Amino acid sequence: MLTTLIISGCSMCYELIISAVSSYLLGNSTLQYSITIGLYMASLGLGAYISKFFNRDLFNVFVTIELGIGVIGGVSSLILFLANIYVMNYSVVMYIVIIVIGTFAGAEIPVMTRIIEQDENNLKVTLSSIFSFDYIGGLVGAIAFPMLLLPKLGYFSTSFLCGLLNIVAALLIMWRFGARVAHIGIYRLLGGLLAFTMVLGMIFADNISDEIEGGLYQDRVILIEQTQYQKIVMTRHKDDVRLFIDGNTQFSTADEYRYHEALVHVPMGELSRREDILILGGGDGMAVREVLKYDEVKHIDLVDLDAEMIRICSTNENITRINQNSLLSEKLTVHTMDAYEYLEGCTDRYDLIIVDLPDPNSEVLNKLYSNIFYRMCGAVLSDDGVLVVQSTSPYYAAEAFWCINRTIASEGFFVKAYHLEVPAFGDWGFNMASRRELSEHISFDVETRYLSEDNVAALFCFGKDEIAEDVEVNRLTRPVLMDYYNRAEASWR
Repeated sequence: MLTTLIISGCSMCYELIISAVSSYLLGNSTLQYSITIGLYMASLGLGAYISKFFNRDLFNVFVTIELGIGVIGGVSSLILFLANIYVMNYSVVMYIVIIVIGTFAGAEIPVMTRIIEQDENNLKVTLSSIFSFDYIGGLVGAIAFPMLLLPKLGYFSTSFLCGLLNIVAALLIMWRFGARVAHIGIYRLLGGLLAFTMVLGMIFADNISDEIEGGLYQDRVILIEQTQYQKIVMTRHKDDVRLFIDGNTQFSTADEYRYHEALVHVPMGELSRREDILILGGGDGMAVREVLKYDEVKHIDLVDLDAEMIRICSTNENITRINQNSLLSEKLTVHTMDAYEYLEGCTDRYDLIIVDLPDPNSEVLNKLYSNIFYRMCGAVLSDDGVLVVQSTSPYYAAEAFWCINRTIASEGFFVKAYHLEVPAFGDWGFNMASRRELSEHISFDVETRYLSEDNVAALFCFGKDEIAEDVEVNRLTRPVLMDYYNRAEASWR
């Protein structure tokens, strides 16, 4: 029963590891989780079917299964990351890993049931006991992975640990039932060597991670942190520092000012009152830096889910040099919570709301681009206030960009779309909205590096190949935006 608990928890973790790594590398988390779960379940069935052909030496069969799962599962993260770097078709490798682990796992319970049945001779008790511990183990693995294993250990250490636990399960069986395992000496030696290999993998997981990350990113990696919510990577090439979240570029210090000046100063130019500002996302402090250029700003609320992101960007000198220590401003109040939840409980009113969130490539982020979310923004926006939303690229993801535009408009806003070229991203767009008509004649009197009153008008002009008209409103119950975005991302990979 103890063995059942261990192997079930590990089995659940392997599913989650493969799904999470594939989502990190390929995006479209719904597709990756769906494929992994579906293919894994089918492989469990295949393994259960194959198990009927094992009629002799069931203890040896079971020990072999556990050692096999331990090895393949233990190196699964490493295999997937290497496949992404060196193999043209990552998906094929992913499918093979899922099928192999799932087939082994599918044979576990049937073989164990037959072993116990030989001794107990009570099928009802055997099945109820095994499946009870199996389901409990699955729950333990499902909770431990996102809350403890991934944030504390990362992908590599977690998979090595789960592999070790599978091998330990085999060693437990050999210790308790050694007399019933043929060639026990060979199996014990093999199990010990494999367990030692998994331990070495855990010890050197950070070194492995550094090597792998070096292959994923062109420039030298200077920081890697896996938080509870995301993986943060910082790279450097000469004076250019880049920040990545879950593999997606957040900014390059060589040109981030273009993005943040457009994000902040264009809507600021529409305001007659600029005292209370709300920034949703923007944990890097760059938008705060631009807002602080206005002396009349009295208070800024910054809402970012990840406290570790705030810590890094308020202490790491590579970032503080660029954001000018804006996150330490006395005018700033930081709220480390979900933007949706913040708006639900917010009673304040703001002159400007800046939505500087990552692109809508997951269900969690899609919610923050829905009609309900913009309705909630409108509820805390002053009568003459302005809302601005970073809206991905109108060139690379035109349907996604104009879906955001239409979704904001569906909540009764007047919306103006604008865009500019940011070398690190390409053509990048924003949607500015208010309850009143907006002007394209923007003026501002703060220091900028890119924006001027002469070039602002050009931001509102779009080419024919940057416009998509036949798009739907993105709703909580019908998340079309994620589909638009994932299709665009797939076409440009």
